[in-house]
Amino acid sequence: MDSIEIKGGQPLHGVIEIAGAKNACLALMPASLLTDQPLTLTNAPRLSDIATMTQLLQTLGVEVREMKEGQVLSMSAHDIEEHQADYNIVRKMRASILVLGPLIARLGRAAVSLPGGCAIGARPVNIHLDALSQLGADIELENGYIMASLRGTALRGAVIKLPIASVGATENLLLAASLAKGTTVIDNAAQEPEIVDLANCLRKMGARIIGDGTKRIEIEGVESLKGATHHVISDRIETGTYMLAVAMAGGDITLRHGCINLLASFVEKLEEAGVKVAETAQGIHVQRGLSDRLQAVNVSTEPYPGFPTDLQAQMMAAMSISKGQCQLEETIFENRFMHAPELMRMGANIEIRGRTALIEGVDSLRGAPLMATDLRASVSLVLAGLAAEGHTIVNRVYHLDRGYEMVEEKLAACGAEIRRARS
Repeated sequence: MDSIEIKGGQPLHGVIEIAGAKNACLALMPASLLTDQPLTLTNAPRLSDIATMTQLLQTLGVEVREMKEGQVLSMSAHDIEEHQADYNIVRKMRASILVLGPLIARLGRAAVSLPGGCAIGARPVNIHLDALSQLGADIELENGYIMASLRGTALRGAVIKLPIASVGATENLLLAASLAKGTTVIDNAAQEPEIVDLANCLRKMGARIIGDGTKRIEIEGVESLKGATHHVISDRIETGTYMLAVAMAGGDITLRHGCINLLASFVEKLEEAGVKVAETAQGIHVQRGLSDRLQAVNVSTEPYPGFPTDLQAQMMAAMSISKGQCQLEETIFENRFMHAPELMRMGANIEIRGRTALIEGVDSLRGAPLMATDLRASVSLVLAGLAAEGHTIVNRVYHLDRGYEMVEEKLAACGAEIRRARS
C-alpha cells in the first residue's frame, strides 16, 4: 500500500486549487438515473470514490464519459434495465445507497447491497428505507441486499418527518420524490450545501423543489426529467482542511475557489484560534505567522450550519499544538476519534472520554510512523506531519485518495516536504 512521507517544519506559501465537492458529486451522479437524456457535471473531483460511483452506474447501464482530465462527467441512462447494485462495488462506499431512490422511481424496483465505507460509526440505512416506504416502496432485506419494489404503479408523495437530519436520506428522498406523483414534504431535512447543490441540479432537469437549505423541503413530482449541465460546488471540507494546514504549519495560502460562506462556523473557530482569514476575488486567503501560536478553542460538531464533523479530526490535530486546554465534542458519529491514538504517538496530550476529547496543547509534535484508519483521520495525520519535528510516515493512505485530489502535489507546490511512496 502507498504511504505519505513528510518532513515537518516547512511553512506553506502559494495557491491551492480547491476541487469540486466529493459529497456533492456523489449525490449528483445518481440523478442521471432519473432521465433518458444526458446529465453533464463540470468541476467533478478526480477521486477514487467518484471512480467507484462511475463503476456502479456503468453496471446499471449508464454510459459515462470523462472529459477534460476527468473534471467533466457526461452520463447517459438512455436505456437501462439492470436494477441490481452489486455488493462488490457498493461495499466500498456508503454513498452507493443513493442509487436506491432513483432506481425505484425510474424502474419500479431495486436490489442494492447494504453499503460499506469508512468505519467511523453506525450510519444505519433504516432512515432511508422508512422514508422510501412512505413514498410507496415495499422494502425487504434479503441476503445482505435491500430489495425494493413499488406498492402500486408509481411512487406517491407523502409528508415525511425524518427522525434525524440525515444528509443521505434527504438526498435519496429528493431524487425519488422528483418523479413521484403528488407532493412530498421532507420535515427535519438536512440543510447542507450539498443538498442545495443537488436541488439546483434537479431543478435544471425540470424538478419542482422549494425549501432546500431549510428544514422543510417540498417536492412536487413531475412526469419526467430532462438532461442538464451542472457545475459542482467547491469542496468545503477540502477548503477547511487546507486552512488548517496553514494554521498548523504557518505561512500564507490562497485557496482558489474556496467559499467562506460554506464554512462560517468553522471560520469563526479558526479566527478565534488566531488564524487570519480573508475573502478575496480568487477565493480565501489564510495566514498564520510562524511566531504566532494557535490558541486553544472548544469545538462541538453539529449538522450544518454548525461545525462539520468532517473537519473534526483535522481540528484535533491543530488543537494538539495549541496554547492552553480545550475540549472537542463529536456529536454526529460515535466512533470518530480513531486518529487520537496516532496523534498521541506523536506526542499529543489527548484524553478521550466517550464522545469528548480533552486536549492540552503541547509545544510541538514529533514525527512518527502512523496508520490511517479512515478518510478524515488520514488527512489529519498528514497535517500533523507538516507541523511535526522530523519525519512522519502515514501508512494506508488509500483512504486519503477517496476524498482528496492530489494532496501531496498541492502541498508540495506550496513548500511542504512531502511525497508519496508507492508500494
